[in-house]
Amino acid sequence: MPLNSVFGWFIKKRIHQIDLFMKYPVEVQGELFRSLIDEAALTRFGIDHGFSSIKSVEDFKKAVPIRNYEAFKPYIDMLRDGQQNIVWPSKLKWFAKSSGTTDARSKYIPVTTEALEQCHYKGGKDLLALYYNQKPDAKVYSGKHLVLGGSSKINPFNEEGYTGDLSAIIIRNLPVWVEIMRAPSRDIALMDNWEEKIEKIAQTTMNEDIHMMAGVPSWTLVLLKRILELKGADDIKQVWPNLELFWHGGVSFKPYRDQFHKLIPSMQMNYVETYNASEGFFGIQDRLNSDDMLLMLDYGIYYEFMPMSEYGKENPKTVELKDVEVGQNYAIVISTNGGLWRYLVGDTIRFTSTLPYRIQVSGRTRHFINAFGEELIVDNADEAIRRASIATDACVRDYTAAPVYMTEKSSGAHQWLIEFEQEPKSVERFTEVLDDTLKSLNTDYEAKRAFDFILKKPELHVAPSGTFYNWLREKNKLGGQHKVPRLSNERMFMDELLTQIEARRAALVL
Repeated sequence: MPLNSVFGWFIKKRIHQIDLFMKYPVEVQGELFRSLIDEAALTRFGIDHGFSSIKSVEDFKKAVPIRNYEAFKPYIDMLRDGQQNIVWPSKLKWFAKSSGTTDARSKYIPVTTEALEQCHYKGGKDLLALYYNQKPDAKVYSGKHLVLGGSSKINPFNEEGYTGDLSAIIIRNLPVWVEIMRAPSRDIALMDNWEEKIEKIAQTTMNEDIHMMAGVPSWTLVLLKRILELKGADDIKQVWPNLELFWHGGVSFKPYRDQFHKLIPSMQMNYVETYNASEGFFGIQDRLNSDDMLLMLDYGIYYEFMPMSEYGKENPKTVELKDVEVGQNYAIVISTNGGLWRYLVGDTIRFTSTLPYRIQVSGRTRHFINAFGEELIVDNADEAIRRASIATDACVRDYTAAPVYMTEKSSGAHQWLIEFEQEPKSVERFTEVLDDTLKSLNTDYEAKRAFDFILKKPELHVAPSGTFYNWLREKNKLGGQHKVPRLSNERMFMDELLTQIEARRAALVL
């Protein structure tokens, strides 16, 4: 029997278990909550917070405050000093270094053996299980899998502890059934110099039989374009005729969808979104033609959901899975087999369905614009960019936006800096569609735009080609782990970018 057929049969055995948590989600989460509390009762954190006395979720909420990374850091510092049994009983030696955007400070997220096996690897297997369940004739395992991780250097920080991007930790510990199909080689995948790594991956994979790709959309595009240059090809199907699946995550796919369709013009090409982070693997797009993801409920993660009206309060309230409402924005709070307890991830999501529980990532708790009460979130911005691009035959490579503050003589505004792959036929028309779409999606924005009293029409600046890439490179932040902040409630990123553009223009004049 061909290897692909054996793999397809094996991987779909998981579907039965997925069906169970789809049918009994509250029960599955309840059992998981109890097992996490019992498992960690004798850890330092468990003793500090009286886990042995916790009988219910309400007891848990009273005993354990919600923490962001900074508040949780004292426990992580103990772990990084080499102490064990602090937040989870099994021996811990891996830490995922995560910064997310361009902030200088790094986070060190503990990664236990249980988190690797029962969450991160399980997520990868489940993605393929769900894909094969919809595509029984899939041939993913008949060829190589191109995995484009982030900057992946592993650094020891004590005798038994290591830190690096999550992608590096995963590659270092991959099971054999994954490793034999993965490209490029481990040495190349773990290279620290991002630009050199892209070139090496392009050179070593362009003649392989690639059936599946996995990575962050923005950096995968950089790789694909380089491969087309090297091969002198018009599209990727000429290079990899059997390519059928792109497994993507990290940023919204909306701004990049058209570019991928142009580079891979094939009706047989499929795209599957995942919601995974250093803290855990949360969601998988389980229907190929949908725009939401199934919330994965048996990965060692117990979920709570904070209504955004509670965000920033001293003692914010959360709701359990059974009490969430479709269409509302929530910040995710997790307790995990990685030793995170009531941890505020920093992402916002909304539910599209509760039978079963499906979600969309709507933004970040820090990435929004609410300088004038408009409550603009990343999901609104991505959709507005998409519609404006369609209306003006444009293709956006990257963008960011920030407020222009009100003065005594002028209303406020949103300033947009957009780098185009293909510029719009009319920048003015692009701006109009962007503005009108935001009004239609966000009633708060629409109200603030009324008569230009509070918010004027958006100010759009076209960024020169390479602006965002150069900005990230100057910050030493190239790689899939680092992302351009789409929205910011203050002007630091915007002012840095505009200053860089002016400096480059001045240099050209000289």
